[in-house]
Amino acid sequence: MPATLHVVFGPSGAGKSTYAQELARREPAVHFALDDWMARLFGADMPDPLEFEWMMERVERCEAQIWSTAAAAIATGTSVVLDLGLMRRADRARVAEIAQAVELPLQFHFVTAPAAVRRARVMERNEIRGKTFAIEVNPEMFEFIEGVYEAPDTVELAGCVVSESA
Repeated sequence: MPATLHVVFGPSGAGKSTYAQELARREPAVHFALDDWMARLFGADMPDPLEFEWMMERVERCEAQIWSTAAAAIATGTSVVLDLGLMRRADRARVAEIAQAVELPLQFHFVTAPAAVRRARVMERNEIRGKTFAIEVNPEMFEFIEGVYEAPDTVELAGCVVSESA
């Protein structure tokens, strides 16, 4: 069976991290989570309040390194699970274009939950700081992310594995 690029996306607090970790164990595959990389590499240096330009510059650096490392894993025949956020349709389309250009089998996984459930999960995750905690998301950040997020339409969902949690 050829290596597959699994890409997990959905709104904040939907359960993407838990889903991606479980998927990586089932496949088996190497799991790459942008939040983990950001927390480990830049968490100690994060300005307060968080500056958008500062964050996006580092997100781009992390994504580039994740892609490089994931490509190396895939080249060895190892499947990969990417949890990069991919909040906008254009971001997901870019991933699809990259996979198509290198003829890599791609499977999108859409994880979602109602907004109230997601908001409560994020606030609980901030307090508990369990295994899926990487970076604190305060209520203002949650609302900002909600404003950036673009839900997939029916065409985009046609090729996705969909997981909805309550």
